[in-house]
Amino acid sequence: FGVPFQLACCCGTAACSLCCKCCPKIKQSTSTRFMYALYFILVTIICCVMMSTTVANEMKTHIPFYKQMCKGIQAGEMCEKLVGYSAVYKVCFGMACFFFLFFLFTIKINNSKSCRAYIHNGFWLIKLIVLAAMCSGAFFIPDQDTFLNAWRYVGATGGFLFIAIQLILLVEFAHKWNKNWTAGANHKQMWNGLLALVTLLLYSVAVAALVLMALFYTRSEGCMYNKVLIGVNGGLCLFVSLVAISPCVQNRQPHSGLLQSGVISCYVMYLTFSALSSKPPETILDENNRNITICVPEFSQGLHRDENLVTGLGTTILFGCILYSCLTSTTRASSEALRGIYATAETEVILITFTNLCCFLSLTADTEEHVEKRGGQTVVYDEKKGTVYSYAYFHFVFFLASLYVMMTVTHWFHYESAQIEKFFTGTWSIFWIKMVSCWVCVCLYLWTLIAPLCCPTREFSV
Repeated sequence: FGVPFQLACCCGTAACSLCCKCCPKIKQSTSTRFMYALYFILVTIICCVMMSTTVANEMKTHIPFYKQMCKGIQAGEMCEKLVGYSAVYKVCFGMACFFFLFFLFTIKINNSKSCRAYIHNGFWLIKLIVLAAMCSGAFFIPDQDTFLNAWRYVGATGGFLFIAIQLILLVEFAHKWNKNWTAGANHKQMWNGLLALVTLLLYSVAVAALVLMALFYTRSEGCMYNKVLIGVNGGLCLFVSLVAISPCVQNRQPHSGLLQSGVISCYVMYLTFSALSSKPPETILDENNRNITICVPEFSQGLHRDENLVTGLGTTILFGCILYSCLTSTTRASSEALRGIYATAETEVILITFTNLCCFLSLTADTEEHVEKRGGQTVVYDEKKGTVYSYAYFHFVFFLASLYVMMTVTHWFHYESAQIEKFFTGTWSIFWIKMVSCWVCVCLYLWTLIAPLCCPTREFSV
């Protein structure tokens, strides 16, 4: 083929191999999840840009022939069809459809050697083109008003389901943590001391958070919402702690203890703080007839002066947490926990013993049989004997995360006035969503404690 072929090779696979050669060794399952997460981040960034009036104004100012370009792509006179909540809904519709189709496509894949598994683990350029086509095609859906109204309810349902999955996994993690360390105490007394230390630390953090919120988010006059909610949530933490160590619960669940309650209490305090920070500000008239903001810390008002910095940093942290929740929720252990399948006691003891853990790691290193290095990054094919994680569940969680991102970026039910620059100004919808999430978390944990008492004939294991 001569010189043209050599030039194409330098611009294609050879260039990729040269760039990836310096990368560390990676497992096939990890690289696949990383690529899907990269697609998710890319679309999320596009959604944030679409909700930014600052970016839209900068584009109008600095891009030559901006008005003519918008007319050329039929996006309106000033590209108004490519900004705002409706554009985000359409882009997220394409991303959600992309992950939902892969969810259906990868159901019941247990062998990485199958044709469907090869498609799941490769063809990244084609997938990127398909994702872009789906996100773009949503802009050509007829009867846009009906579509947006219907899709809003679908997005709210999926967003709530995503929150529920995270809460269920948090409760399951708290129970599993306490059960593992309690099992370790049967082998080494050091675990008893460590268990007591961590429990004390968790409750110290929860109590300190409660006191600080009472100091900074309440005052002698007014702030009734804040006072009631802080008192109610603090009382709920105390209540579930007492239930966890009550004799009737201990008889049915010997592994129940204060460690789980401490984890739940810290998370409840975090959600309470997040909800109070998301509440619209309350204002009153001072003696000079000027509006002053109350029920918020005085130092927080100074922090919000640089809105671009606060919005950029806060949005990055928020969506980093969403991405982390997606990846940790898609492990095989998490998917099995949601279906009520748990590891045996013998497996749990192995996982918390340092000596056995070292042996386990060395054994894992020896079983990495199939390693290929094709001129670029070294890839460990860790799914030779079976899939490491559930492909279908992985895509389903990202499908729900797409809907959660869509609702979060557009301020849930305050979509018409939503802007990324006002992401942290606070709305009642975000406030109540966080508060309800807090109460649902407490109810889920409480149900895991009292379920064996309500249904004594059934077997419950955590």
